[in-house]
Amino acid sequence: MAKFQTEVRLSREMSLLDATLIGVGAMIGAGIFVLTGIAAGVAGPALIVAFALNGVVTLFTAMSYAELGSCYHDAGGGYRWTKEALPRWAGFLSGWMDWFAHAVACSVYALGFGAYFEYVLNEMGYHVPHWAFLSPQKLLAVSIAILFAYINFRGASETGKVGNIVTGTKIVILLIFIVLGVGFVFHQPHWESSGFKPFFPNGWSGVIKAMGLTFIAFEGYEIIAQSSEEIKDPKRNIPKAVFYSLIIVIPIYLLVAFVALGGVHPPNGMTAWAYLGAQKEIALVDVARHFFRGGALMILLAGLISTMSALNATVFSSSRMAFAMGRDRNFPGFFSRVHAKRNTPHWAIALSLLIIIFMAISLPIEDVATASDVMFLLIFLQVNLALIKLRKKSPELDRGYFVPLFPYISIAGIVCNLGLALYMLTYSLKAWLVAAGWIVAGFLVYKFYSASHEVEHERKVRALERLERKEYRVLACVSDKESLASLAEAAFVMAKKHNAEVIFLHVVEVDESEPLRAGLTESAASQELLDEACWMAIERGIPVRAIVRVSHKISQGIVDTAKEEECNLIVQVREKQPTFFERFFTTAVDTVVQTAPTETAVLHGTFPREGIRRILIPFGSDIHTRLAVEMAQAFKDFYNCSIKIAVVFDPEVPFPERGEKLEDIRKVVSENSLEAEVEAIHETDVLRAILRKAREVDLVLMGARTGDFLQLLLGKSLTREITEGAPCAVLWVKEYEERPSFVASLFKAGHEEAET
Repeated sequence: MAKFQTEVRLSREMSLLDATLIGVGAMIGAGIFVLTGIAAGVAGPALIVAFALNGVVTLFTAMSYAELGSCYHDAGGGYRWTKEALPRWAGFLSGWMDWFAHAVACSVYALGFGAYFEYVLNEMGYHVPHWAFLSPQKLLAVSIAILFAYINFRGASETGKVGNIVTGTKIVILLIFIVLGVGFVFHQPHWESSGFKPFFPNGWSGVIKAMGLTFIAFEGYEIIAQSSEEIKDPKRNIPKAVFYSLIIVIPIYLLVAFVALGGVHPPNGMTAWAYLGAQKEIALVDVARHFFRGGALMILLAGLISTMSALNATVFSSSRMAFAMGRDRNFPGFFSRVHAKRNTPHWAIALSLLIIIFMAISLPIEDVATASDVMFLLIFLQVNLALIKLRKKSPELDRGYFVPLFPYISIAGIVCNLGLALYMLTYSLKAWLVAAGWIVAGFLVYKFYSASHEVEHERKVRALERLERKEYRVLACVSDKESLASLAEAAFVMAKKHNAEVIFLHVVEVDESEPLRAGLTESAASQELLDEACWMAIERGIPVRAIVRVSHKISQGIVDTAKEEECNLIVQVREKQPTFFERFFTTAVDTVVQTAPTETAVLHGTFPREGIRRILIPFGSDIHTRLAVEMAQAFKDFYNCSIKIAVVFDPEVPFPERGEKLEDIRKVVSENSLEAEVEAIHETDVLRAILRKAREVDLVLMGARTGDFLQLLLGKSLTREITEGAPCAVLWVKEYEERPSFVASLFKAGHEEAET
């Protein structure tokens, strides 16, 4: 069976605060703890200037991310924008370089962890021995990288809430460090001369080298745009989150540099910045020990938390980039394979781990950091180019933010990123050779493999694109194979009537303790089911698409998709006779029925194989039954079936009232041009009368019950009793309506009886 292109989407659950903290957490990572000392040794007190200028350079590109993130609301970020705006090879190289940049950044964090943890072990009296050419720091770095690769293989990842706690912890520790440090510095005699003169010991050359070396500490805000598919109101919140994260981070960095330079006590004859440079990764630990008892321990804790948090995130991001490129057919197919048991991209994780280990053991930490910085600078250069191109190519995009002084700000970003990257040749030739070698390798991979495979993949995508925008669109929620045929038939009935498109949706539910991206690898399991559904539609001549949605709640995934696709009708399935606990755990159906701003239909049971020949509509005077009458004509056209509308009268009901009710029914039937038999039944037991008639038909088509979740779950319902007692399939249909909640309804007088 041929495979259909299936979209995979993430539900929007991140608030502005969540998005901001993602950016802050990604920037205040291991870089500020590990690289401050090294950069101080390069720039001297002008490290403060280096940090300030890095903030300006970062702002140029951050504006591009803010604009593009505000108008492109799918996952992928810079990789996707570059693919759309620039030539194919540039799009491929963006992903290729992004994979390497995050993997190498992971090596930096692993080496930082090794330095901090070795310090802790030494303080405890334990000494890790050298092994061959590997120092204790590198042995520990390799070990922790393997550990977190295994954790990612097992499927564990830092969730939003846990990530926010970790970010908050890092910020609090740095603020304590800054507040106590500033007080300590100002209480030192002649503090301005001891730590800050001469201010430019190595001139502007040292400043620019320090900028390039520490640039990794200023990247991370781009993850906000990469998470666009998960952020609420991305048009407004992505630009805000990008700028808020920079407003928080840059002042912290400047103050950390000031405190580090002014608070250190170097040996006699040694300048403060030279001493910080000699201490390298653990320079801040030595500074903090002078502020208060336990200061060193506090920074060690923050450094270990930061390196492990950053390590976990970058192992995840680098492997997922390789996985995504494999899925796009830019890499061989095995990159996109997932483990049968763990549902994680094990090959992508393993290959990313090899890069991480190779870089960690082959180069000093400053060269590793420089290689990662060069890659990120070149990636950001491409994003600025993409913005300029997309302003001209797609001016109609609904942008929530516009980069001011366009295109000069973007050009400034391009010039600064390129100039800074090239200047790092004077600091680490090895790092540039590694980066250049990776880029050349990327060109070769693209030329001899990816170019042809990508073209083939895009042809398949274009062949299955939407034929044209329909005025009416049906969303069919696929849950299992047993109910698929009947679900599809119900959707096809309405699609045929309105000459509409059917969208088959499967929602992958992810536990609240897991990140949404953990569900991406599970989407392959639903492909066969969605393929079968799509073929059913094609055989009927109905335009069709398939979507996989990843959400923490099935109901939210369905409602979000219905809103985004502007669907008119949602079709779902449910067991005819669920137990109380089955009803409780399948409340996604009820939640969608009550909250979706669309018409909804819920199918209980399955259609006969030979099709629908007779339909019964139990008539009520509400808007939901009137919708059932409207839909009945579509079923009649589709199956050429007969329609019977039944209304039950209590024998005590006066004849004038009965006549008025029958006239109302005939009016509704006439308005919908429906050929139907109207039958009046005189019986006191409404349920028994309807169930008796249901034995004569193949489908009961009826209005759904109004109410909120608690009412539907706990309350007595004639609608539900008919559904559970009918021997045939039952289809509930419900018009969209706004009504008060269950709590509000408690204050209403009287009790609303079902009218049937």
